[in-house]
Amino acid sequence: MSAAKIPHPPQPDPEPPRRPRTEVITRGFDPMLSVGSARPAVFRSSTYVFSSPEAAERAFDIATGRAQPAPGEHPELIYSRLNHPNAEILEAQLAPLETDAREALVFNSGMAAIMTALMAHMQPGQGIVFTVPLYGGTEHLIQDFLAPLGMRGRPVPAGDGPGLQRAIAEMPNLAVVLLETPANPTLIMADIAQAAAAASRRQPRPIVMVDNTLLGPAFQHPLALGADLCLYSATKYLSGFSDMIGGAIIGADPALMHPIRLKRSLFGNILQPDECWILDGRLPTVGLRMQRASENAERVAELLARHRAVSRVFYPRLVRDLEQQRIIAAQCDAPGAMISIELRGGKPAAFEFLRRLKLARNAVSLGGVETLACHPKTTTHSGFTEAQFATAGVTDGLVRLSIGIEDWRDLVADFESALDAVTRLQL
Repeated sequence: MSAAKIPHPPQPDPEPPRRPRTEVITRGFDPMLSVGSARPAVFRSSTYVFSSPEAAERAFDIATGRAQPAPGEHPELIYSRLNHPNAEILEAQLAPLETDAREALVFNSGMAAIMTALMAHMQPGQGIVFTVPLYGGTEHLIQDFLAPLGMRGRPVPAGDGPGLQRAIAEMPNLAVVLLETPANPTLIMADIAQAAAAASRRQPRPIVMVDNTLLGPAFQHPLALGADLCLYSATKYLSGFSDMIGGAIIGADPALMHPIRLKRSLFGNILQPDECWILDGRLPTVGLRMQRASENAERVAELLARHRAVSRVFYPRLVRDLEQQRIIAAQCDAPGAMISIELRGGKPAAFEFLRRLKLARNAVSLGGVETLACHPKTTTHSGFTEAQFATAGVTDGLVRLSIGIEDWRDLVADFESALDAVTRLQL
């Protein structure tokens, strides 16, 4: 943390490296800079006092990209649009959650993180290859914002490994490869290592970005598989309580993070101090919450797969495709807590199922401690064309479930009751 101007006591000898579950609680925070508080305080200041004119000059040179900080240098803070203590603490404690990460940046939404990353690493005339289905907001960003600026996109169906490798090899002026894996909402996996290897055969090498919201940071580690940047809607599992909006980018190469930091300062979309403080307090329980939700989801998926109202279950543990099984085994530590189901009877059956749920809530978003259910074709992905729906596999009968940490037996009873009602409707 670089905000304090209090004289420092003599520094202790360097401590041995700590493991991620410890680092996420201790890294980047000095209690002596928070009046001895055991946990970080909230710093709501908009502006910060410089120790000297020279310090101010140096801080502005670094903040605007005119100079690079020296190893171990912590430039003084300037203004909360650029950076602030709570962001610095949160970013220091976010980075250990991703294997091989060195830096993190936080934003006021997941879309802000994605947009800033793309704008920092793409120019007009360059291209982006991306897997589909993709979160609806991200696809709109590519089609409705980047395309009119002359940045071309090429979609590839998730799970089509040969198609993805061809697109990476053939796309002119390719700047970015964007994977969302597992895909939202069909949960089809893309092979991160394969995409990174294909990107490495291009010169200049395109940047490989992975939206890791659905399985990370607990169950999938893209940086260790060759990706350059992990993108997050921190609203989801990182926060976990459906009560705040945030985004994050975690990277292994500071040189790739630097232009994103500069664009964030320009756009002013840094996460605010109160939200940083809230999110920082929740990071130590991310793995615990995700593990409980994943265990619940496995039990729920088994029930759903047996019910006659359900024609298909999309869940990593139940996948039958051999290539998908290989990818899951290679890059996932657990199947996660997202399930999608195809209901017999299309939209009427899907709506009746949602209407009959008592414990699970009919709402968009995901990754909270509560169980949520939605109909992607009329909500999260409703802006797709019919051709896009067909390519993505988003059908009238598809329902997406985000399983929470309730007792799994109560969830099973709730889903079974709703599915029984759908079956009676169809008789």
